[in-house]
Amino acid sequence: MSRTVAAIAGGTIGALALLGLAIGFVWFCMLQCRKLSNKNSDTGSSDPSAAVELKRGGPPSSSVAPPLFGPHGARKFSIEELVQATKYFDQSNLIGYGSFGLLSDGTVVAIKRRTGVPRHEFGDEVVYLSGIWHRNLVTLLGYCQDSGYQMLVFEYLPNGSMCKHLYDTGKDSKTKLEFKQRLSIAIGAAKGLCHLHSQHPPIVHSNFKTANVLVDENFIAKVADAGVSKLLKQIEEAGPSQSTSINVFKDPEVGQTGIFSEMNDVYSFGVFILELITGRKASDIDSFGSDENILHWVETHLSSNNLVDNRLVGSFTEEAMEDFIRLMLRCTRFPGRGRPNMEMITIELDRILEKEIMLTTVMGEGGTATVTLGSQLFA
Repeated sequence: MSRTVAAIAGGTIGALALLGLAIGFVWFCMLQCRKLSNKNSDTGSSDPSAAVELKRGGPPSSSVAPPLFGPHGARKFSIEELVQATKYFDQSNLIGYGSFGLLSDGTVVAIKRRTGVPRHEFGDEVVYLSGIWHRNLVTLLGYCQDSGYQMLVFEYLPNGSMCKHLYDTGKDSKTKLEFKQRLSIAIGAAKGLCHLHSQHPPIVHSNFKTANVLVDENFIAKVADAGVSKLLKQIEEAGPSQSTSINVFKDPEVGQTGIFSEMNDVYSFGVFILELITGRKASDIDSFGSDENILHWVETHLSSNNLVDNRLVGSFTEEAMEDFIRLMLRCTRFPGRGRPNMEMITIELDRILEKEIMLTTVMGEGGTATVTLGSQLFA
């Protein structure tokens, strides 16, 4: 009897052990499948092109239709695609001095072009730059070298550059950017430049200006032409990137050395802040060129109560505006080695915005006690 019981018990234990091994094997297989699935997701793709496509809103690759982006993030467009997208570069499709078009998959793109023969290094540079993705950088989608043209294809932002929103000062102006919105736009642009400077080696924009700060439908700021100044120097239809005889955004120190550095971008960003404060073109200011001239110009306009954009009346506090002006002066100081880097600028802008939100929440917006213009800022 005891032997029978022992045999039954042994058989039962053996069956349970076998069942446990089977369950373990099935669980292991399911785990491996889940890991494989995660690798092909937008956060952990083992295929770099798939990750880039998903981040940028592109469709997943398939054997039927070509992906929007190539294996390294850039797509080589055919001249036929771009001609069809822009209706033969029709004048009605012009944006500034560039063009926009609608691709066959419904994607709206902005296109810049120049005359030139195909160059291998042109394609290599586009492939490299298109892989540098950030929420606050205008995405370089691809390029085309055909029919005597070299073209760059970018994402299209419907609200265009900040120029038309800042300089439109008429009574019927459609854009009324309050102070906190301007701070948010400054933060977005700062984050874009900060991402460029964080690359190894750092990427210097070297042509940062208000015209190269674009905003999307939600007024999220994106820096345009990031790192492509070498490619765009001779572009005939470059719009915001087209050079002028006087470039007030260009750091005077560049003229002394001929070499661009991150601190030169910081100077340009300081001029951008000045335009956010005044709502006017910095090119109208003839005092740029040294630390003393800029400081004197700011002090003069503070004393006459015409430094801050009148459209901002009732939308900012004294403390935040004072900090914003001081940051602008730090960005444009000489020598350049005394300027803050873009990471420090981003942190400071975040602090100013948080402080402004807190103060306007506690004190209320539009009250005379919290709004100060002109010379009273530094009284």
